[in-house]
Amino acid sequence: MPMIRLKQGGRIVTLSSVSGIMGNRGQVNYSAAKAGLIGATKALALELAKRKITVNCVAPGLIETEMVTEEVKEHALKMIPLQRMGQVDEVAHTVNFLCSDHASYITRQVISVNGGLI
Repeated sequence: MPMIRLKQGGRIVTLSSVSGIMGNRGQVNYSAAKAGLIGATKALALELAKRKITVNCVAPGLIETEMVTEEVKEHALKMIPLQRMGQVDEVAHTVNFLCSDHASYITRQVISVNGGLI
């Protein structure tokens, strides 16, 4: 990665899921993969901190996309304290913030965009 060789600092943001934090029935493989990504993010943050590279993870909850069926939406809304699904822009804004200078002292964190689900 050029930012590692140039030693000028930088930002890495990974995208996981609330499933990687809390698990999800019927999704053992997906939950395990997303949990593994969270662990890798935290380990990489320790390795790259000396190079002034921050590494963080965004873990979205239920986000309104064409992949979400009405049945899933109806069930999920009962569990989300804010009583709505997240929007793609809300996840994007979180990633944008973590890539900005405003987040220069934030590293090794998992930020969950989930409406209070967990």
